[in-house]
Amino acid sequence: MELPIYYPLGLGALLFGLGLWGALTRKNAVRILMFVEIMLNGVNLNLITFSRYYWQANPETAARAPILTLFIMTVAAAEASVGLAIILSMVRNRDVVEVDKATLLKG
Repeated sequence: MELPIYYPLGLGALLFGLGLWGALTRKNAVRILMFVEIMLNGVNLNLITFSRYYWQANPETAARAPILTLFIMTVAAAEASVGLAIILSMVRNRDVVEVDKATLLKG
């Protein structure tokens, strides 16, 4: 028995929607980064789902989705490290973690 496609696609959409909601409604920079990572995990789940269900007929396109997923995970790790470095700089210089109170770029 095979899992219907709408289960993993629905979970990926739910993860993306939850991440988008959290990134737009939170003020803490660390929480915003966490919600962006949740959004990227939802995108990765949908990519793997499409590679499993739709791109099996052509092996060339079926191999591209996991490679793209690994690329997205690498970019997400780099984004998290750069974002945490910026947040650490904000905390050291201004003692502020909230995004709406940060005026680091205003000079």
